[in-house]
Amino acid sequence: MAKEPVRVLVTGAAGQIGYALVPMIARGVMLGPDQPVILHMLDIPPAAEALNGVKMELVDAAFPLLKGVIATTDVVEACTGVNIAVMVGGFPRKEGMERKDVMSKNVSIYKAQASALEQYAAANCKVLVVANPANTNALILKEFAPSIPAKNITCLTRLDHNRALGQISERLNVQVSDVKNVIIWGNHSSTQYPDVNHASVHTQGVEKPVRMLVADDDCRMIKSLFFTAVKLYSFSHTFQGTWVSMGVYSDGSYNVPAGLIYSFPVTCQDGEWTIVQGLPIDEFSRNKMDATAQELTEEKALAYSCLS
Repeated sequence: MAKEPVRVLVTGAAGQIGYALVPMIARGVMLGPDQPVILHMLDIPPAAEALNGVKMELVDAAFPLLKGVIATTDVVEACTGVNIAVMVGGFPRKEGMERKDVMSKNVSIYKAQASALEQYAAANCKVLVVANPANTNALILKEFAPSIPAKNITCLTRLDHNRALGQISERLNVQVSDVKNVIIWGNHSSTQYPDVNHASVHTQGVEKPVRMLVADDDCRMIKSLFFTAVKLYSFSHTFQGTWVSMGVYSDGSYNVPAGLIYSFPVTCQDGEWTIVQGLPIDEFSRNKMDATAQELTEEKALAYSCLS
C-alpha cells in the first residue's frame, strides 16, 4: 500500500542552500525512496520570482515521489499542515552589523515562524533549524511553539560531525566509513568542541581508539579545521554502537545547563533521538564544554533582551 505524502516545509527555499536541498527531498534522499512528499517552500517577497523558478524546475523534473509543491511568501500558507520543517531561512550578518542587531533580526523571524507552526502545523511536527545562530534560533522557536515537543526541535551540527570524521580519515589514510563516534559538543559556532576522545577507527581488522593513532598536535589541528556550515540530515537511524552529533534541548546531561539547545552525542532509532550517557569527560573536555555552554547562555540572554 502506498504511503500518505509527508508535507515538508523548507524556509529560505529560493536561496542557494534551499535550491540545492529541495530536489534532494523530492527524490527521496531525506525520507527514503518510498515516501511521497508535498513540498512547502517559503521565502521573502523580494525572492518570490526566484521561488517560483525553483517550483518550475521541480515540476519540470517530474520526481515520482513529489505529489505537490506550494511556493509562497505567506508564512501561514507555508506552515499549514506541515509534518517536517527545515528552517534554512535567516538574516545573515552583514558588514558593520553588531551581534545584537543580527540576533534581533533573527529573533523576529523565528518568533513569527514559530507562531505560525504552533497554530497551523500538523501534530507532532518535527523541526530542524539550519540558519545561524542555529542553537539560539531553535530555542526561540521552541519558546513560541510550545505545543511542539521540545524533543522535536533540533539544530544542525552534523556537518561539523562529518568534518571530524573526514579529517581523521584523511590523517590516518583510512576510509571515512571506518571512523566512528566523534562528538561535537555545544554551539554551532567557533566555540564548539570537536571531541575525538571516544572515537575509534576500524583498521587491520580491529577497532582502535583514535587517540592511540593520532598525536595530540593532530587532534588540535582537527579542531582548527572545523567551522560552521550547513548540511541536512534525517534523524531516523544510527547503527548499533555508533552515534551522531545533534543540537538538542538539554536535560542537564553532562552538567550542561538545562534549557539550552546544545550539541550532544545521540543515537537515533525510529525517528527518535536519545543522548548517549555515561561517557567519561576529562578536565580539558570539561573546560571546552563549559565554555561553549557559557556562549549559549549569553546568546540566550541576548535573544531574550531582543524580545523585550
